[in-house]
Amino acid sequence: MKATNNRLLALDVLRGITIAGMIMVNNPGSWSKVYAPLGHASWNGLTPTDLVFPFFMFIMGISTYISLRKYKFEFSQSAMLKILKRTAVIFAIGLGIAWLSLAMRTFNALRAEDIPFFECLGKAAWNFENIRILGVMQRLALTYGATAIIALLVKHKYIPYIIVAGLLGYFILLICGNGFEFSENNIISIIDRAVLGAQHMYKDTLPDGSRIALDPEGLISTIPAICHVLIGFYCGKLIMDTKDNHQRIERLFLVGVILTFAGFLLSYGCPINKKIWSPTFTIATCGLAASFLALLIWIIDIKGHKRWTKFFEVFGINPLFIYVAAAVLSILIGNILISYGGQAMSIKTFLYAQVLQPILGDYPASLAFALLFVALNWAIGNVLYKKNIYIKI
Repeated sequence: MKATNNRLLALDVLRGITIAGMIMVNNPGSWSKVYAPLGHASWNGLTPTDLVFPFFMFIMGISTYISLRKYKFEFSQSAMLKILKRTAVIFAIGLGIAWLSLAMRTFNALRAEDIPFFECLGKAAWNFENIRILGVMQRLALTYGATAIIALLVKHKYIPYIIVAGLLGYFILLICGNGFEFSENNIISIIDRAVLGAQHMYKDTLPDGSRIALDPEGLISTIPAICHVLIGFYCGKLIMDTKDNHQRIERLFLVGVILTFAGFLLSYGCPINKKIWSPTFTIATCGLAASFLALLIWIIDIKGHKRWTKFFEVFGINPLFIYVAAAVLSILIGNILISYGGQAMSIKTFLYAQVLQPILGDYPASLAFALLFVALNWAIGNVLYKKNIYIKI
């Protein structure tokens, strides 16, 4: 439901910032014309873009704590069914997005070979042998489901031990299996290929231009991602145990500073790496997220500066719906072809190359397209916001 107090407003704003950020960095006018801060680190390292997804997962952990309080964190059939249903629905939506993208790309490729329309349509719709099984929504589903089940079955005082054990065990796996090597000899790639199949994984590009099956939202790297959401869950416990905003800020800043420094210090032996979701990536980004949330509580709750928050609140109250809508819209404008100047091009290519680029230039036009796309999705979300429609997935 819509936020009615400052604490929830701060969470909605941070959630909205991350959703707006995810939409922006996922939709440049041209992937070859992206400013460095708006791109992911090629391997080890951390860019501003690398923060948006882990920030959202951290907040999801806090939200999971808040939502499960009504069950008093006690196991029940109704609670478990709700968790499993939500997990399955989010995972299925992720698969649906992957299918739509693959189907439209396949259809366009087949049509270029002058294959009859309905034959193209059938082959494109039934191209399941090449569908990517995991992705952003699927990771959200798996980490939410695991965190919620742990929260109901395990005493919360043991959660920090689960986090440490999960991150330490994952680090040992990385060290013993060439986990920090950007190649298919990486243990993560090996296990994911064995379980999922290379044809069902994301293909990353090596510096030499060759492509390998190394999925940034893969199966094995979901282990530290679960720990990531559990850290958010425990931070939710810390801030919900008190109603005093100053104490909340103190607790979040303390956790944030400790985790951030620990993550960067440990990175000398365990590099920060989003693509394998390394333990230090989990620790450092959770620390930064906790500190940023504390800052927002100070700005919004204590200082009362709220006039700027509406833009991000629109994204924050219907986050998954707007993200899914943006993903579907991105697929459509990126694959629906129009004729211009005797050539077939996608709507996206037309808007970027024929409208924005001649006026602004390569990189500014690419950024402008991304910002306009964010604005379009905000407009959709604002209609729901004004009508008090909150779509929960």
